[in-house]
This record gives sequence, structure tokens and C-alpha cells, in this order.
Amino acid sequence: MKRHEVLLFTGNSNKKLAKEICANLGMPLGNALVGRFSEGEIKVKINEDVRGKDVFIIQSICPPVNENLMELLILIDALKRSSAWRITAVIPYYGYARQDRKDQPRVPITAKLVANLLTAAGTKRVLTIDLHAGQIQGFFDIPLDHLFAINVVADYFIKHRPKNLVVVSPDVGGIKMARAYAKRLRAGLAIVDKRRVNDKKTEVMFIMGEVKGKNCLLVDDIIATASSLVEAAQALKNNGAKDIFAAITHPILSGPAIDRIKKSAIQKLVVTNTIPVRRDKIIPKIEVLSVASLLSEAIDRIHNEKSISVLFDKFPGLG
Repeated sequence: MKRHEVLLFTGNSNKKLAKEICANLGMPLGNALVGRFSEGEIKVKINEDVRGKDVFIIQSICPPVNENLMELLILIDALKRSSAWRITAVIPYYGYARQDRKDQPRVPITAKLVANLLTAAGTKRVLTIDLHAGQIQGFFDIPLDHLFAINVVADYFIKHRPKNLVVVSPDVGGIKMARAYAKRLRAGLAIVDKRRVNDKKTEVMFIMGEVKGKNCLLVDDIIATASSLVEAAQALKNNGAKDIFAAITHPILSGPAIDRIKKSAIQKLVVTNTIPVRRDKIIPKIEVLSVASLLSEAIDRIHNEKSISVLFDKFPGLG
């Protein structure tokens, strides 16, 4: 079977991660201009031949969300019109994922809209990490490979293993992820039961599980304003927990997040680079881990038509 040459391109959302992936794969980043016209419209030009090539675009749909989404869509269109053989959108963080259902009257399902836009633009495959809701995979009529950051994060805590560890889900919806971490780390499991007052404020109710005298690890997929996480950490402290750690895949860190984390009971917050963390947001409490190796292996396997299930088979509960 003829093997199509592979090329990697990126927009402006996460260039550092894209360069890490290219370094791991031993290849240069594709030559493309992704800039702006004078009035602010996005300007894209592919500066090398992509005809018949297997092309991967690395772009997180992170803040500024709409700018980065449009860059991705325009890059896909440019590559499709340049006769690329296959276009795979590598989206470490899939934005708009929290708008995945109609939980109120007259609201959109924007996660599905984004899936439609990506497909209509010419995407043939999507590769992403830790979707906010697993059902988003069903929004796509093209293949989607869903990876998990658990190996990267869990390995960190195996090396720096706190004693008497309990993995804690900050809400009932995160039990599946917390259970997988607890199994991987051979730790206990607890859940913070909370009631959401509005989209910015939550009221913690009680802790399900034993946390008194234990070191706790809060795990979740997204941290935005950090309100829920900080309140969960305080609830654990109020219930007798010792040291409190947190592991979050996607560090949006918007609004007062950094201020809240500084003042919180959280001793260490471990995040990944699916979203770049600005220098002014790097504080001693925050540690950033790279998912470049995970994505590099997945890209290599997709290109060479190999199964990527080996990257998450050991965690069937997450699939």
C-alpha cells in the first residue's frame, strides 16, 4: 500500500506544543502563514506542496476561543483546496464542549455545531484529549480518537506519591475519571456532593467517602474560574483532610482563577499543556506536564494505520 507523506501544521493557539510534537516525530513544522489582514480577518497561506499528503493540524480551541476555532477551520479549508489527501484535526482541548446538551429551554448544543463545522470544512478525522463529555464523540460522523491524560498525570503522582492518598471527584459527574485515577494510583475514592447556585457559584453539600487524616487528590478535566475546585478543596479541609492536591487536564484559568488558587487550601495544582499557560499565570503552586509524547505516538499510529487503543486499553472505564 502506498504510504502518503505526513505533514504537521499549526495555528497560533499552541505553537509550543506543536513544536514539541514535531521534535518527538523528528520532522519540521509545516510552513504556513496564519496571520491577520488589517481589519482583523484571519489570513492563511500554505507555503508548501500538500497535494496527496497526510496532513495533521495541531490547534486547541482555547481562549481566544473564536479566533482559534476560525483559524482551525480556515486552515482546514486551505488544505482541502490544496488537495491534501487526508486532514486530521488534532485538538488537544475541544472548546465549546461544556455546551453539549439542552439543559435549559431555547439554548444551543454548540459542541455539536462545532463538530458540524469541522466536518463541513473538510476534516476527515479528529484527535482530542479528555472531552468534557464522552457523548460528544457521537456528534461526529467522521472518526474521532479520544485520548486520556491519565497516564501523564498519574505517572507524576506515582513519582511524587503522597501517603494515604484518596482520589476525589469534585462533583458526581466526574466519578468515572476519579475512579480510573484511584485504580491507577491504588488509592481510595471520595466524592464532593455539591449544588450549583448559578454558572459562577456552587454550594458544597457534603463529602461521600473517608477523607479525615488523608492526603487528597482532586481530579477533573477543566479548570476555568477555579470556583468549584477551590470550594471542594476547602470542604475537604473542613472534613479533616491533610494535604490537598489537584490534577486538571485543561487549564483555562480564566478570571480570578489564579488569585483563588493562591489563597486556596490546594498545595499543588498539576495541569497539562493542552492549553498553553501564560507566564504570568505560572505560580509556585502550578506544575505543567506535557502531553506531546502522547499526541506524537497517536499521530504516528494514525499515519501508519496502526491501532491507537493501546494508548488507553488499560483504562477501559474511560473509553
